[in-house]
Amino acid sequence: MINYTLTNRKDAGNKAKKSPMVLLRQFFVFLDGQRATLFITFFIIILNSAANIAGPFVLGYAVDTYITNKDVVGIGYFSLILAGVYAIVFLTNYLQTIRMGRFGQELLYKLRNYLFEKIQSLPLAFFNQNKLGDLISRVNNDTDKLNQFFSQSLIQFVGNIFTIFGIGIFIIIINWKLGLVTLATAFGLFIVSYVMSPWVNRKNRSSLQSLGGLSAEISEALTNFKVIVSFDRRDYFKESFEKANQENYHKSIGSGIANTISSPLYDYAGNIAQALVLVYGIHLIMSGEIMIGILVSFLSYVDKFYAPLRQMASVFSSAQTALAAWNRVSEILALESDMPIVPVAKHPTMSTRHIMQFDHVSFGYPEKPHVLKDVSFTFDHGKTYAIVGPTGGGKSTIASVMSRLYDPEHGVVFLEGVDIRQYSAEERARRIGFILQDQFIFSGTVGENIAYGNVNYHNYSKDLLEKEIRELGLGTLLNKFEQGLDTSIAPNTEIISLGQKQLISFMRAIIRKPALLIMDEATANIDTITESLLQDIINKLPATTTKVIIAHRLNTIKNADEIYFVNNGSVETAESFERSVELISKSKRTS
Repeated sequence: MINYTLTNRKDAGNKAKKSPMVLLRQFFVFLDGQRATLFITFFIIILNSAANIAGPFVLGYAVDTYITNKDVVGIGYFSLILAGVYAIVFLTNYLQTIRMGRFGQELLYKLRNYLFEKIQSLPLAFFNQNKLGDLISRVNNDTDKLNQFFSQSLIQFVGNIFTIFGIGIFIIIINWKLGLVTLATAFGLFIVSYVMSPWVNRKNRSSLQSLGGLSAEISEALTNFKVIVSFDRRDYFKESFEKANQENYHKSIGSGIANTISSPLYDYAGNIAQALVLVYGIHLIMSGEIMIGILVSFLSYVDKFYAPLRQMASVFSSAQTALAAWNRVSEILALESDMPIVPVAKHPTMSTRHIMQFDHVSFGYPEKPHVLKDVSFTFDHGKTYAIVGPTGGGKSTIASVMSRLYDPEHGVVFLEGVDIRQYSAEERARRIGFILQDQFIFSGTVGENIAYGNVNYHNYSKDLLEKEIRELGLGTLLNKFEQGLDTSIAPNTEIISLGQKQLISFMRAIIRKPALLIMDEATANIDTITESLLQDIINKLPATTTKVIIAHRLNTIKNADEIYFVNNGSVETAESFERSVELISKSKRTS
């Protein structure tokens, strides 16, 4: 089984060290379908930057040509030109803000859908190895960081880049001496930013990881609040939450410092550059190399050059946060399921005499000893089988492998003579019914929960479902709900009991009319009268239905046709009910 743990992956360090350019290339590939919108917006941003760059030059030219000569007509003419330039600035500012805001929301919508679909495509092992709160944080918080960057900061980022490089080239062309003086302090800033970038990225990634940990603590505490109250352990979870909150606080402080530490430096560099340009510009005027209008233009260019650099300090922090967020999101997107559908021709078929066959199957969880070691056994059509054994012996693991919640590491599981990996998820769910110890109940009504995942009820019909329930003899069970199929339920409330939840799981499985019905302690929370009723319903299933009972209470397996004893990775046949009791007692004494 693949280790899907995100926070402790062996390659997590390498992922964290990916350069910004690598992450940007990965992200650009994801933008397929939205690139045209992005390029059009970039063109508008370039036009905005060009208009901003042209403004000071027009002003300087007007000073030298018309203001010094007191040419009123020329001044009026260039005033109109300058007004037109800044009208373009206003219009392009408006357009780029609207377009990038829409682009950010579309990206957020697409990314969350894609990320959620990816998570749903991953096997059960992924969810067992990662905290729910951290996954929620990646879907909600991390994607929102990307949205904030694209809808707010990217405009500034791209616009400032074009403005900075445009002004840099333009002022060198106008007067290379004064241009170099203007850019002198900027070279130092670029070096500082380049050196600090990996450190800032690490701080932001660490902050997002701690936020994911905090979300996980909240999720665990609220999900298990009933147990917390029952054992009076509010103090434990209070301390646990405080520890996670304190870690997030310190990581956020570190991230905030990393994101803002360079801002004063940018301000200082801009002030120094303005002073240098003023002093050297006066010297050039006195030596007759330039006119006063050029100095006016350069002073304006200094402000327009270093103002974006000052903004880049905050934009840079937003970009680093977005890169760290994308790093965490892409970590999930890069995962692939280790449980693909196997091509039909790849494995030979077995005899269809058995509905299910384990052929030299071995299975183990990550960093744990093998739960199943080279086991082989068969289930025939229409028989009732019981799987017994001590706690932790591997009974529920066998049920999970039978229904392909996990794939074996070695060996093959055959369903009706065909490698179970060749079946689509829909076909497999149609053939195998599964009643679990832990009931999967969703918000909605009893009817919607019973019809959940049933291909016959993709368009839910209450009347059709109720009719089928009555025909299958499940009406007595349905009457145990006050409003029948319309009874409203929520998964983590006391509106319905554990026993009622188990009844929903039972009816959900029965109406599928599966060829193989697996019951993993299916009557654990049900009274003896209802249990007897369920047994009658099970006995009325078609004669071809194979029933597999995973049992802890031995009285539920007395009528089984065959009993398998599971312990220490092996599966052996218990010749009789009495022999199974003897094997379980022996295993308990040994442990």
